[in-house]
Formats: sequence, structure tokens, C-alpha cells
Amino acid sequence: MTLSIFLTIISRAYIIMLIMVEYNFREIEKKWQDFWEANKTNEALNQSDKPKFYDLVMFPYPSGAIHMGHVRNYAIGDIVARYKKMQGFNVLHPIGWDAFGMPAENAAIKNNSHPRDWTEKCIERMKVQLKKLGLSYDWSREVTTCKEDYYKWTQWIFLQFYKAGLAYRKKATINWCNTCETVLANEQAKEGKCWRCDSKVEEKALEQWFFKITAYADKLLNDIDKLEGWPDSVKIMQRNWIGKSEGTKIIFKIENSDKTLEVFTTRPDTLFGVTYMTLAPEHPLTLEVSHTKPQHEAVKNYIEKVREEKKLTRELSDEKTGEFTGAFAINPANNEKIPIWTSDYVLMEYGTGAVMAVPAHDQRDFDFAKKFGLPVKTVIVPVDRVDVDCNRHLPLEINGAYVDPGVMVNSAQFDGTKSPDAINAITDWLIEKGVGKREVNYKIRDWLISRQRYWGAPIPIIYCEKCGAVPVPEKDLPVKLPYDVKFTGEGGSPLSRSDKFVNTTCPKCGDKAKRETDTLDTFNCSSWYFLRYINPKQMDKPFTYDDLKYWMPVDQYIGGIEHAILHLLYSRFFTKALYDLKLVPADEPFKNLLTQGMVVKDGAKMSKSKGNVVDPDYITERYGADTARLFILFASPPERELEWSDAGVEGSYRFLTRIWRLITEQALTPIPSPSTLSAGVGRGVPEGRGEGEIIQKLHKTIKGVTDDIERFSFNTAISKIMELVNALQGQSFSKATAEKLIIMIYPFAPHIAEELWHMLGNKNTITSETWPKHDENLAKESRIEIPIQVNGKLRDKIMARAGISEENAKELALNTDKIKQAIAEKQIVKIIFAGGKLVNIVVK
Repeated sequence: MTLSIFLTIISRAYIIMLIMVEYNFREIEKKWQDFWEANKTNEALNQSDKPKFYDLVMFPYPSGAIHMGHVRNYAIGDIVARYKKMQGFNVLHPIGWDAFGMPAENAAIKNNSHPRDWTEKCIERMKVQLKKLGLSYDWSREVTTCKEDYYKWTQWIFLQFYKAGLAYRKKATINWCNTCETVLANEQAKEGKCWRCDSKVEEKALEQWFFKITAYADKLLNDIDKLEGWPDSVKIMQRNWIGKSEGTKIIFKIENSDKTLEVFTTRPDTLFGVTYMTLAPEHPLTLEVSHTKPQHEAVKNYIEKVREEKKLTRELSDEKTGEFTGAFAINPANNEKIPIWTSDYVLMEYGTGAVMAVPAHDQRDFDFAKKFGLPVKTVIVPVDRVDVDCNRHLPLEINGAYVDPGVMVNSAQFDGTKSPDAINAITDWLIEKGVGKREVNYKIRDWLISRQRYWGAPIPIIYCEKCGAVPVPEKDLPVKLPYDVKFTGEGGSPLSRSDKFVNTTCPKCGDKAKRETDTLDTFNCSSWYFLRYINPKQMDKPFTYDDLKYWMPVDQYIGGIEHAILHLLYSRFFTKALYDLKLVPADEPFKNLLTQGMVVKDGAKMSKSKGNVVDPDYITERYGADTARLFILFASPPERELEWSDAGVEGSYRFLTRIWRLITEQALTPIPSPSTLSAGVGRGVPEGRGEGEIIQKLHKTIKGVTDDIERFSFNTAISKIMELVNALQGQSFSKATAEKLIIMIYPFAPHIAEELWHMLGNKNTITSETWPKHDENLAKESRIEIPIQVNGKLRDKIMARAGISEENAKELALNTDKIKQAIAEKQIVKIIFAGGKLVNIVVK
């Protein structure tokens, strides 16, 4: 037997062996997860000559287990990380745990456990689940917000804000959840319900800590324009929440009193149409102005009644209620006496808590006036209602408020002025009279950060009878959460019942003192965690400025749209405040933002409370992690809702099996020559002559997949890979083609890709490979124009793919309308196909 024949037999045996290898995803996925971990494949360098790419997913709350909604978020981030690494970036892709919060404490009370123990068990389980998915996290940077090495720095940041005047304490009416037994920020009381448990929110007056986020209202608003990589929907939500309005503050005197009422309005052009004033029931002057009036008792009773109402109910209610205080204000524009009412449709939180009511030009005022029989005075009419001399007007049919621009009437010297122009003119006039000034108001209120619960970072403040509120010295941080506390389910923080924690000494005078027993809202922890990832093991500072300068801002942030106001706004505030304190180099945290849609099952968002959760462990055990990833990315564009489908999961598994068979059964055919085998199973061998169409399809796919990944259109990228697999089915193709296919599937299904890559004889990990580049000429869809003749006379033209077969060209030619008409009722003698240059149909 010659050496050549022997090597041929060996090569055939090698191919048969490959064909016999089954797609054993359990072994393959465990093998490569262990390999990546052992070789620290996913760890990033804090300094590198490579360009950086900070790829961040919103870190999970350790609730006990992840569901497919989580998998969607993390799979998207993983595609970006793997793709960018193959493009030559130094990729930071970290993960951690948003571990403080109410659910852990509630679970402790319910299950007679401890929040720390419960949280650590949840983290342990979820960590195993995440690793099973093969996510390329840099686990060396893992952070856990409930650990002392993290919340020490959360407390430190609080102290920096306190020194800068951004943290303060005041008595305030707060949102209270009886179920969670804690305070909620306005953003957490959605539609009058707790954002966590959906319980009704009540109101209480308590001493609370706040961050002065209003000091950054302008910066937060103006810099939204910098966020070019954010979805418009999120930017709109943030603009609306900040709610900037430019207007005029007008001073109204109260009759027979030295008191005045201040009103903020964006419509000073309606001042001459004011027919009554309305005060919020909580306004400090509401009771005072009625004190000597017969209406005092009715006003007092009304205020008590309103206290039981929810703010949102008051805002949305169509029913108008109120009481006349018995007092009058003086309109500074015309000295008319105006009755002062109180009504629940006015809120103390908005403007000044006092409204100048103009029923003719505000619908809520109109409805109130109609109910209580108050006058309606028109001061703006449409242009077509004004006489030519602009001194008279045709009366309006008063069926509702007229709120559009128009011309001023019944407004003294301003009659005939266009209402938009009158806004400035009347404001200037009021300023000259000393009863008005220009002012800017915001809807946003300062961030309420204190919570009456145990499981949170203790607020580092000590109360001394001599010295007042004293910040804990930085050297004494962290203020540690004591482990030995009792969870009774009673109201208030369990810390308040721990004498060991509460009793301390004053850092200033050394006398006995007491610690603050409120803890920080968990959003404090999540508002800076992206900074801690950069130096997570550093003990003497929260982060290093030079490393931040390299990594910040985050290049791509990925998470749910539900965090558009809460987390994203707070993170922007933290970053801007730290920037102004010269602690960080960037004033915005996130350059680009992708908000993925929810995963829906049985018509509802997938969640434990709704009982419609799909356990990823079930999917990974039955079909593999690559299948779970592929389905969750293929089923829908990332920003849209995804409807769960068991059939879709099975389809994704079948597709991966097809790829496995395609590579193992076809990638090395035709049988390699002995010299090819000895060189590494065809590595580097040029594409074969018969692969013209395959090469063109390959380059077209590379271009399409690359473009789709860049714009996060993962479902269409996978579709293009599927089309390529179909085109390769049953065809002979080179190892180079197989390698490019494997690289393209790698970000979506990394385990099977690594295995196939090595089965082709490659020794290096696929992660170190470069993302393939397409040839623009080959990627173009080559089309040619073919003239169609009948008996040598041009009758029509068709567009066709270059290299079209004779059979297909003839079929296209015979099916055009013009040719059908030209050969109707004629006999075709023959059809001549001149190699893509023309088709001539001979008839008689």
C-alpha cells in the first residue's frame, strides 16, 4: 500500500468519525464554560493600547432565581461583548448584585430568616444560573451592594453630598407603603400604588433625608440633548418628569390683610380673566385667611377630608370639590375683588400651591366655576371673532374653555394684542408695578432617600443633643449593619430597636449620642455601581480617577424601559454631582442606551407574582444554553415585546443541530488531500472554483450580519445566518467558509461555535479571532439587464441575477406581459439564450 493511498484512507476515516459525533450540548457547554473560566478569557485590563468598550447590563436583584426576561437582557449584552472583542476592543463586561432592598427584609419576616442569609443564598443560586448561560462576564469584578466593601463607599458618597449641601433633612409629607412598611419616593408611588407590591400608598408626615436633585434640574434637562445614543422615548420621559416651565410669578394682595398670595403661571395673558383664586388645602394660608370668617369650620373639615385622599386621585378625578374661605384677593391688573376658594384639584407640590383661576381659558377652572356658579370672563378670542378696529369682539359660546392663541379682549390697554405677545408684555408691566417677576418652575422634586427598614446602607449621621446632626467621620466608615436584629414585622426600622446600634458617642464633643436608624433607598447603591466595577477590589477609595478616565462613560447600557425615570435619572444626578466635586471625569454615565422589551407569556409580563415564569434551568437542561440564547434573540427585535413560544425554542434547537451536522458532515468535503490534512485540515486553503455563488452568498451574509449586530437587529442577523446555512446545505465548501460561518454564529451560540472551531483543527480559542470582513464587490447583489427579442426584434427587457441559468432566463422571458402579447396564438420554434446577453424567441 502506497503512502498516498494510506493517507487517503486515514482522511476518509477522520471524516466518518466527525459525522458520527453527536451534538452533545451538555458536555460541550460545560467544557467551554470551564475553559473560559480557567483561562480568564473574559477578564478586561484597566489600561490597554486597545480602544476600550464598556458594555454594561443592568445588574440583577437577587430574588432567588432568574427567568427568561433576565436571560433576554443578559444575552443581548453578551452578543455585544463578544462581537466587540472580536473587533479588537478591550471589552469590560462586568456583573454584580443589587442586593439591598425591601423584598429581602419582607422574606426574612415571612420565613423567619435573616435578609443577609436569604440574599447570599439567592446570589449563589443565580450565579450558577448565569454561568450556565455561558455569559462572558468578567467575574473578577463582581460587586455585591450589601457587602461592607461596597456600602462603605455608598455612605462615603452620601457624606460628600452632605458636605456639598446636596443632602439635607426636613419634615415632609411622604408616600408610605403599609405592606413594605417604608417610605417611597414619588417615582416609586406609581398611580397611587407601591412600585414593588402594588399596595395602595398612604401619606404621612415624617422627618426625612433628601438629595437636592432639583439643584441639577437644568443640567439634567439640558444635557438630554447630549444623549444621542438614547431612545427618544426615554429622553421624552425624562424631560416630562423634570417638567421645566417658564412663566411669571404674580403677587395678589389679600383684602384687609398684610398677607399676599404668590401664584406661578405660564399664562399671564389671561390675568384680566381671573374670577376666583384656588388654594391647595395644604397651603399654609388656607386656614389662616378663613380664621375670622363664618366659613372657617367648613374649611377646616374640608382640609381634614382631603388629607385622606391620594394625590393621584386628586389629580385625575373629574369630580370637583371645594370650599369658599370667605376671604378675597385683589387682582393687581384691575383691582377687582376675587373670592378665595380651596380645592383638592390644586396640589401644594406644583407651583406655589395657589392658582389664579381663569374659567374661560382653563378647562379645570371652567368645570369648577360651572359647578359652583362662579363667573366666566373671556379675555382671549380667536382672530376671526375680532372686529377690524380690534376694540370689540363677537361673544364666544361658553361651552368650555378656549385654550388656543388668539387676540386679547377685556384686558384694558392690552386689547388687540396677540395673546402670545401679551405674555411678555403683561409680565414686563407687572415687573414695573412691583407685583411680578419672571420665574422657572420644575415638576421634579428633591429625591427622598431615607427608608424605615433594616436591609439598606445605614445613613452615616449621628444625633447629639449639643451638636445636632453630625456626619460620621470618614475614617469610621462603614457604619455596619448589625447582624443580631429582630424582625418582628412591626412598623419602623428594626435598627431603632437595637440599642447596640443606636447608642454611640458624638464625634464632635464625645457625649452620648444616637445613630440615624433610617437606611438609604436602594437606588443609592445602583446609582454608582458602574463606577465601582472599574476598581472593585480597591479598599482605600471607591474608584481611581485615571481608570475612570479610560473607561467612562459606559459605551453601551442595556436594561428595561421601566427604569427610564427612576434609575437612569438618579444615575445621571450622581454622575453630575460627582463630576462637579472633581471625583469623576465624565458628567454623563451612559453614552448609548438600549431598552429591551418585556418577555410575555400567556398575555402578561413574565414575573413570579403572575405565576407565568419560564425557568431557564429547564430550557438549558433540555435544549442547552445556546438554544435558550438563540431563541430569546431570534424571536423578536430587542426593543419590542417578546411572546414566549415553546415551539420557537424547539425550532432554535433544530437549527443549531443543522449547523452541527453541516460542519461535521460537509465542511471537510470534498475529501482533503494528504498534504492538506498535514497542514491543518484545510486551513488557509483558497476557496474552490465551484464556490462562486457560495462565496458571494458568504460575503453578503457577513455584511448583513455585521450591519444587523451594529444596530441591534439580532433577529434579522440570525435570519441571514439561517439563509447561508440553507445555501450551504448539500454543497461542497471550504474550511475557510465554514470558519466564517462559525465566527458569525459565535456571539449568539458561543459553546457550539467554540467546539466546531476546534473540531476543524484550530488550536486557538475563537474569542481571539478577528470578526470577518466582507468584500464589498462580492457582497453586492449583481444584477444584469437582459434584452428579450421576438424574431430578432426587441420587445422587452428583464432584470436578472448575474450568472442566471439558461432555464431560468427562458422562464422569466416567457412570463413578461409584453412577451406574452407578442407571441400570443403563435408557435414557438426555438428559444436562443446568448449567455446573459439576450434571449431571442423564434416564432411562426
